[in-house]
Amino acid sequence: MYVNTHLPESGIEQIVNRIFATRCITRADQQMFMSALLSKDALSATDRRHIDRVFDGLRQGLLKVVD
Repeated sequence: MYVNTHLPESGIEQIVNRIFATRCITRADQQMFMSALLSKDALSATDRRHIDRVFDGLRQGLLKVVD
């Protein structure tokens, strides 16, 4: 018997998936990620990896910044 164990995606994961699907990131997305990284609220290790993946994509030129 198959049991679906997939947990709902976090808000950050949904945004990251959209960014990589469109290969575009908005300035608002960038600001939200920076705020999340700099906030006193703890990010999960998974959310931190998702954000790092986006910034790596930006550094490698895989993503285009749009307004």
